[in-house]
Formats: sequence, C-alpha cells, structure tokens
Amino acid sequence: MSRIAETFARLRTAGRIALMPYLTVGFPERTSTLELVPALEAAGASLFELGVPFSDPLADGTTIQRATQRALENGITIADCIATVADLRARQVKAPLLLMGYYNPLLRYGLERACADLAAAGGDGWIIPDLPLEEASDLRQIAAAHQLDLILFVAPTTPPDRIAQIAAQASGFLYIVSLTGVTGARQMLAQNLADLIRSVRAYTDLPLVVGFGISQPAHVAEVARIADGAIVGSALIDRLERLAPNERVSGAAAFIRELLSASERP
Repeated sequence: MSRIAETFARLRTAGRIALMPYLTVGFPERTSTLELVPALEAAGASLFELGVPFSDPLADGTTIQRATQRALENGITIADCIATVADLRARQVKAPLLLMGYYNPLLRYGLERACADLAAAGGDGWIIPDLPLEEASDLRQIAAAHQLDLILFVAPTTPPDRIAQIAAQASGFLYIVSLTGVTGARQMLAQNLADLIRSVRAYTDLPLVVGFGISQPAHVAEVARIADGAIVGSALIDRLERLAPNERVSGAAAFIRELLSASERP
C-alpha cells in the first residue's frame, strides 16, 4: 500500500478527513520548508503539496504568485524541490509529499529523470495543473513505473463524460477544484460543491480532496461532510506573510491545529 493510500485508510478509521497544506518550496526563505513541514506534520497535517516555483503560475492567485516570485528570487529550482523532499525524509517526515508544479520545468528537467529522482528522494507524486488529460499519458506511465501518483483534477466545469475519463486514469486521489478561477482564500465555498462531489463519486472510489478557497475551520467542516480531504494554500501563505520571522513556524502550526479541529467526519 502506498503512503497516500495508507494515509487515507488510517484517517477513515479515525473518522477524520485529510488536511493537506500547500507550501511553496523556498518561501519565505530558502530553507523555510525544511522547518515548516515537520512542524505542520506534528500539528496534524496529513499530506503535503509542495510548490515548485515557476514564472507563470497560471492557476494561482496573487498570494501564491508572490510566494512563487520570492522563491524564484531565493534561487529555488525543481532540483532544489526534489532535494527538499529528500531532506524532509532525512528529518523523519512520514507524511506523503507531492510536488505541485507546471509542466514546462518538469519537461525541461526530463520526465524520466524527474520521476526517478523524486522516487529516490522519497516523494509520492506530482500535481500538475496545466497538464490536460490528453497529454498526460507519458508522465502518468513514467510516474507509475516509479510508484508515483499523478494527481488529476476535476473542476466545476468538467462535464460528466470527461469526469468518467479522468476517473478511469486517476491514481492516489482526485483533486476537486471547488470553484472556477484561480487559487486564493475565500469567505465561502461554492454552493454547488456537494453536487460536484456527488457527480465524481459516481465514477470512482478514490479519495476526493477539495482545494481552492479553503481558509477557515468552517470550510474544513463543510468538506468533512462530503469529501475526504481539504487543501489549504493561500490562507496559509497569507499567514506566513503576516507573521514575524521568529513566529512563522509556531504560527503556521497553530493555524493547522485550528483547521484540524474541524476535520472530524459527522
């Protein structure tokens, strides 16, 4: 059983959903991720989405764009992100670690090389938001050969026949985009989110993890009623931006514990 499958099985037994923080590798400082991930895991985070900085993050709003730009200024490359995964495993991080990035840097690095290096580092998969299903077969097959998952997306605009196609090729879990638009903290989640979850459930038994807009315990509680996990990105980056350098780790951990309090399934 993969780390991802084991994590969701354990959480189902515990009656909770997964809490998956997003962190841009190399933000706020070059080595910040190495301090933040162990602290957030200790605070209750279940999986991690680690952002690979890219100059044109088309799925991301202004908050993550700022974090990405800061990480690029700190000199972070895809090789550094893979090395960060290895360093986190050396620091005894047990949670699944997935790299989220855009296809251009991955393609330039080399798909076979990237998957081999990530697997050797102890990573669990890729999240590539600008890779359409029709062009994903090469990476999906290479990733599978290295026991890595390629996480696929379903959005509110995805029609049923395409949901079926995506579900048939998905592994690990499905990333449910909760709303149209780019990433960013919101006050409310989409009203039709439950309908979208029901539509996807008809095609797969994989865990369904909701991202885009989650920023407060009430959102996590809402997701806990209908899905298997919640991704928090922009709200966490916002928190890190506001915290003093010596308060970032403890403040981020406190935020995760706050969200975790709402993760129990009803």
